[in-house]
Amino acid sequence: MIAVTRLDKHLMHLNPDHIIFIEETPDTVITLFNGNRYIVIDRASAIISRIVAFRAKISRRAASRSAKKYLGRVRSRQFHQGEFTLPDDAFLDNQSKQKHIPLHGRDY
Repeated sequence: MIAVTRLDKHLMHLNPDHIIFIEETPDTVITLFNGNRYIVIDRASAIISRIVAFRAKISRRAASRSAKKYLGRVRSRQFHQGEFTLPDDAFLDNQSKQKHIPLHGRDY
């Protein structure tokens, strides 16, 4: 989300993915894909630079290793939560004694 200032000096946040175009008449008009138009104080160049910074921030977060480490910790905890022991006859070749052996706690 990017912050823009309306004519009545109230701060408003817009999703930049919904912006179709930005017009600069004496006032700056932002048109969204659903037809809504917002008149703001900010210049078009300032809004565009905020959109570029917003998307760069998303790209940096997606490419950072810290996000991958965080996901790895969550995934590893999922597998260690359901501790169980295998029965002695779990790996017998007899077809009549086959049982469902869960791989981790969510397979129950």
